[in-house]
Amino acid sequence: MELYFLGTGAGMPSKERNVSSIVLNLLAERNVYWMFDCGEGTQHQVLHSPIRIGKLEKLFITHLHGDHLYGLPGLLTSRSYQGGDTGTPFKIYGPKGTETFVRTALDVSQAHLGYELEIQEFSVSEETVLFEDEQFTVSTAPLVHRIDSYGYRIVEKEQKGRLMVEKLKELGLTSGPLFGRIKQGIDVALENGKQLKAADYIGPSYPGRIVTILGDTQPCEYSSKLAQGADVLVHEATFAEQKKDLAVAYDHSTAMDAARTAREAGVNMLILTHISSRYQKDEAELLTEEAKQIHLNTFLARDHVSYEVLRKKLN
Repeated sequence: MELYFLGTGAGMPSKERNVSSIVLNLLAERNVYWMFDCGEGTQHQVLHSPIRIGKLEKLFITHLHGDHLYGLPGLLTSRSYQGGDTGTPFKIYGPKGTETFVRTALDVSQAHLGYELEIQEFSVSEETVLFEDEQFTVSTAPLVHRIDSYGYRIVEKEQKGRLMVEKLKELGLTSGPLFGRIKQGIDVALENGKQLKAADYIGPSYPGRIVTILGDTQPCEYSSKLAQGADVLVHEATFAEQKKDLAVAYDHSTAMDAARTAREAGVNMLILTHISSRYQKDEAELLTEEAKQIHLNTFLARDHVSYEVLRKKLN
């Protein structure tokens, strides 16, 4: 599991940063990518990245401001040209208005997609599960911004322990169907009558990873709730603390606001993004320095930088 940042700027593109788009690389887990927001120029950013549009399975929109949305029509049509998976629908999750925007753009431009497109809109007042399968749960909750804005909490479910292959081989057993049954938790009987309890040959389970990605927001209750115990929190840090008045006026956060949320929620790594164009090149490190005064494990996202979300170590 890895986060790849296609765009990390706020408001409009700059020479250093494109506008918001993040990819959650799940190739190892399910052979797909999930995208969060799709600002203008996102498909151009993809061209300079290892991301393959045809492998996109889901796209989650945090809110309907253009710097998080305007790249969507182009991305959808390019996915069609590049042979996006036609066997399963491509699904978009977003606030009310997402479908109107997408369908209007496609209808007016007479675009034809070579795959099925599903759009699930939502308007929620509390934390709500949007998607769940045997691997992941994705939930959303409202934030505080000038328009409806939401955050996403991606939870990987508990992972089964590894099969103790060497311990089984010590019994003279070799890999085959018997190993598979034990891995599934099924007790087995050997030809000599010995009974093997599956639990004795499977290592301890280990917790799944948690990634929280927030849309634009002031500090608020659900920022902390969505981030609770997360391995990684991706939080906007549009302004430095000396511009706190602008952050309040435009319903954004400072880097220190983000760090306070991370500390309160017990987050491992805080990643700052959605950086105002006033902080160019090394000036942006001021945001990192401020955040680290409150939450030491802080990382400043830049375009085309990735971050691997490691599994927790078992005690």
